[in-house]
Amino acid sequence: MAVIFFLSHQPYEIIELPHFAGGDKLAHAFAYAILAASVLFALHPFIGDSRRKGGAIMVLLFCLLYGISDEYHQSFIPGRVVSAWDVAADFFGALVVVFFRYRPKGRHETR
Repeated sequence: MAVIFFLSHQPYEIIELPHFAGGDKLAHAFAYAILAASVLFALHPFIGDSRRKGGAIMVLLFCLLYGISDEYHQSFIPGRVVSAWDVAADFFGALVVVFFRYRPKGRHETR
């Protein structure tokens, strides 16, 4: 969260973004995938595998709210623009991690 906040606090001219189409959204998804994985790791002792649905919803909601607050924070930084697409990319990154963590197990797959 501190890294995301730090990067969001930088004026637009200072940030070096990937130089290909969609690179910004990929960077958002990657950062929030790491955030979701970190939150899952931190919450595991409390939610474990028994409360998969509640844990998934909690992590996704946390990442969504942090993404919204991050965009709001950026509205005060010179040259930065608030974007719902950035929030969508944030949520998508978190969703991918949560899906792979809590995906339905096959009949023959054991953990």
